[in-house]
Amino acid sequence: MSAPTDRPPCPPPLPLSRSLDELGLTAVLLFLVVSVTRWLRAPSSPIYVADLGIALAVIGAFSGLLLVALILSPPGRRSGGHMNPAVTAALWLMDVFPGLSVLPYVVAQLTGSVLGVVLARLTWGPIVGSADIAYAAIRPAPTWDPPAVFLAEVGCTLGLILLVGFFLAHPRWHRFLPPALAVALAAIIALLGPLSGGSANPARQWGPALLSAQGTDLWIYLVAPVIGAVLGAGLHHLLIRRFHTHQPLTYNLSGPEPARAGAA
Repeated sequence: MSAPTDRPPCPPPLPLSRSLDELGLTAVLLFLVVSVTRWLRAPSSPIYVADLGIALAVIGAFSGLLLVALILSPPGRRSGGHMNPAVTAALWLMDVFPGLSVLPYVVAQLTGSVLGVVLARLTWGPIVGSADIAYAAIRPAPTWDPPAVFLAEVGCTLGLILLVGFFLAHPRWHRFLPPALAVALAAIIALLGPLSGGSANPARQWGPALLSAQGTDLWIYLVAPVIGAVLGAGLHHLLIRRFHTHQPLTYNLSGPEPARAGAA
């Protein structure tokens, strides 16, 4: 019998249609995030929330529920419902996602990020580009310097990846992964949003930063989550060897891999 730490063979590449699913999911995610930010943070909005902390708590709760809905949607069940290059990279390093599909997924997620923000601009008009909204681009608190923001983004992504790895490695608890991710995302946005920005997802900042021309610290929000994902996947493998637990069994955040996932 093979030891539980034996690494399985890399799965075959996924069809490009799965990447298109990721593009659509990420576009919907960013469109709705920009939309809820527009309604909560525009002073002219009838549901304007002046307090940034309260607004971010509401946005966090909304984003968590939205994430669950997208993961459990038909496209989410087909593609795995990542919508985050850091999650895709981590699942590859956990040996359940094909390496040849990482680049198509990441390109699709970043493209979907831009597309979702563009659709929000076309839907809501110039108001989403105003200083109050800035296309929902993430900004750290003035009191937080780049090293602090970098460490916060690495840390929250590392924790997110450990959470994903834990649930994927225990099939009997797999169904609780989407709500657990929702709670984690809501907490990250509510607690770190007013401080570091609370992204943990390069695709979350890519589109808003491009359209708002907000390049300051953009590299942190692109690089730090990936480093957190690498560290999280590495720590996951160490925990597997230490506690003799199972490898993640699927790249799909909603449940077991779809049948014939590698078929054209």
